Amino acid sequence: MFPTPSQVLRQREGVLADTPFPLLLHALMAEERTCTLELKVRQREKRIVFEDGAPVACQSNLLHETLGKYLVEKGKLSETDYQKALAESISAEVPLSGLLVQKGLISPFDLYKQLQANLAHKLLDCFRWVDAKYRLIADVEPPDASVRTNTGQLILTGVANVMPFDAVATHFTFTDERRFGQMPGSEAGLKLSSKDARLFQALRLRPTFGELMERTGFDTEVVLRRLYALCLLEVAGFVEDVDAKAARLSAGKGAAPAPEPVAPPVAASAPQGTPFSDEDEAARNALVSAFMSHRSKDPFALLDVPEDVQPVPLRKAFLALADRYAPLRFHTPELREKAEVLLAAHAKAFGALSDAEQNLLWRKRRAAHREKDRGTRPTTAEQFRIRTDLLDATTQFDEAKRRLAARNHAGAFEYFEYACDIDPKPLYQAYRAYARYLMKPEVHGRLAQQELQEVLRQEPTLEEGWAFLGEVAQGEGQWGQAEDAFRRAFKLNPKNRRYVELIQEIVRRR
Repeated sequence: MFPTPSQVLRQREGVLADTPFPLLLHALMAEERTCTLELKVRQREKRIVFEDGAPVACQSNLLHETLGKYLVEKGKLSETDYQKALAESISAEVPLSGLLVQKGLISPFDLYKQLQANLAHKLLDCFRWVDAKYRLIADVEPPDASVRTNTGQLILTGVANVMPFDAVATHFTFTDERRFGQMPGSEAGLKLSSKDARLFQALRLRPTFGELMERTGFDTEVVLRRLYALCLLEVAGFVEDVDAKAARLSAGKGAAPAPEPVAPPVAASAPQGTPFSDEDEAARNALVSAFMSHRSKDPFALLDVPEDVQPVPLRKAFLALADRYAPLRFHTPELREKAEVLLAAHAKAFGALSDAEQNLLWRKRRAAHREKDRGTRPTTAEQFRIRTDLLDATTQFDEAKRRLAARNHAGAFEYFEYACDIDPKPLYQAYRAYARYLMKPEVHGRLAQQELQEVLRQEPTLEEGWAFLGEVAQGEGQWGQAEDAFRRAFKLNPKNRRYVELIQEIVRRR
């Protein structure tokens, strides 16, 4: 049904039109690769960093995907606070995220959650880049990142909600007689939505595609999208593949020795004298803050000890951190997992500094880094230039509207296209469809109507969309649709009397 992960990754570069983005994600996950995936399409660029097959970071040249702009869009930060923090971040040459926490504009726990959401937002946008070029870059050093993404969940969400349906239908083909079923085993740690779960349960009856639509009540697009994702993740598949995997699992179980009886576990009680710290905001923020920064620290910084630390103070520093972030202090799996990672990191750092040879090696590395950093730090002007090189959809959209007002329809369409590439908001898409129509009304009328109808299906309260649809329908001589569109626009904005005049003119013509 799909090429194997090794076959997918054999080619180091190509285009997503031939090797879809979800196929690349699955191959990197299955092979547990640590590398960078570079994507380029027209003026947009992204670099996705993978660690052991999971995306952990994404660099983008789109302004609205930067952390500050993302926090403003989500209402977590005001535009004024963002601009002030950005200016201070550039002048002081410190990361924006740390500055926001330092100023109390966001807590470390909330920052971690937003970093996770921002990473997912950047990655899901890549499912739209069906015509992008890609390149796999092998990294020498493991990435410095503390945020991870569930690749399987990302594939399911991206294919089900973001990836263009034409791309799904192109890369997932089968005959009407083929039957599908559930692959034996778990659901790969996926959190299934109600639609996903309903379709997954229907697979127990081994239906054809048509029977699957009938049993679930979903249309072709909904079923095909989810079935594609589940089959790619090997949660579902053709019945012959399901039976073959079941036979292999049965044979493996038959050959394995019978397990020895194990005594039932004794119910664990909460540790006496150690109350859980999950609801303690200060303790929770301290844990998450330490977790986010631990990957970027060497053993001295991780244990917060000087380079000439003696054995006794070193042991005390390790024991204090081990007690402060003890996994037993946290109840929820998410926080306990972070505490376990920190405990392992602190223990590894303690072991490194306790060994004389490794201690000397880390001191030499520190000295080399200090020497390397002298005179090579980017200036404030350079950092500001990098900031302003980011692509901003609003800037492209404003330039497109200026060209539209000057009746430069082709130029306006080009910049509306740029704005939609960067951030496909319904407003931008509506203007793009209208500019396309104005370029060649006699050629693009029907296509513009279809695009506007799709935009209004997504955003039925978009006044500009109804107004443009009315203009296009009027130009095509479809007076009924034009009148209905203008009436809907007037309902959304009763203060605009121009809609009344247009409706009256249409009534006179009819």
